Amino acid sequence: MIETLQAAQELAERAARQAGEVAKMNFDRVANVIEKDIYGDMVTDVDHEAERIICEAISEVFPNHEIHSEERGHNGKKSDWLWMIDPLDGTNNYGIGFPVFSVSITLIYRSEPVLGVIYEPMVDRLFVASQAKGASCNLIPMHVKSKKQIQKGTIGWIQGHQVQNEENAVRLRQHLDVHFKRVMRLWAPTLQWCMLAKGDIDGIVLYNSEGDDLYSGILMVKEAGAIVIDFEGKEFSGMCTEPYLIACHPDHREYFLNVVREGLSR
Repeated sequence: MIETLQAAQELAERAARQAGEVAKMNFDRVANVIEKDIYGDMVTDVDHEAERIICEAISEVFPNHEIHSEERGHNGKKSDWLWMIDPLDGTNNYGIGFPVFSVSITLIYRSEPVLGVIYEPMVDRLFVASQAKGASCNLIPMHVKSKKQIQKGTIGWIQGHQVQNEENAVRLRQHLDVHFKRVMRLWAPTLQWCMLAKGDIDGIVLYNSEGDDLYSGILMVKEAGAIVIDFEGKEFSGMCTEPYLIACHPDHREYFLNVVREGLSR
């Protein structure tokens, strides 16, 4: 397993950089942007090309591994090892010329994330998390930070495309707005997870958003010292098709839980 993980990390870092370079070279020059679902989610030619680069690299080195990628779907394999690929996290941003996007690659072993690689090509930041080995940005270790007054903190909000203006989600977002200094919505979730891991923001509230970009971020913040719990306060592990999560420094667990519970009970 150690040899597999080492080879996987080298492959993922290389493939993420190659895919990210394609995205960077074509940024603000995308001619073909398509809405792919009723919620307005978008896909571009760059998504497909970046995805091809990553999937082909994985298949060449690990031909028997499962791969699930955002545009291609499942490769039809059955294995203890599952790769989850979001070749362009933040496509909606990319399509409108907003330079906030990333490449996300996750390796999962028996339903537990063991490797996460996230590359932000516009600023050349490579984020890597490996199970029980910590998280880093361009080889510099990352650690979540505890804020003296969490009420003055900045947090990230992540919701699934299908949530839209669901009543409970709107109510919770509004409640968070008045209990923190700022609530961010980047529409590039992996970068919000990386910001938390780096100590740049103070927490994340995620409302029913599961996809190929989720587990690299969760592993990133856990390896940087954050807790990830559900809205009932139970530690989150494994995989879930409808996650409702809080991620923050352990010192802020009760504050986040209380604010989320109050927001949902209003």
